[in-house]
Amino acid sequence: METKRYKTNIKCTGCVETVTPYLNQFVGEGNWQVDLNDPSRTLTVTGQTEKDVVIRALEKAGYKAEKI
Repeated sequence: METKRYKTNIKCTGCVETVTPYLNQFVGEGNWQVDLNDPSRTLTVTGQTEKDVVIRALEKAGYKAEKI
């Protein structure tokens, strides 16, 4: 299983709630998580997902991400 990580501007649990429907739709429920304790607010995605799909999903939710 492939794992990808992204630096995001997701800052709090409210932000996570906002991006949840977008990431669930494009990545799949249970295939992602955000580490709010990490200063980079790292989003970890598992499974076969194109990096642009994750970035576009976050942009639709009003957030930014870059692959790390």
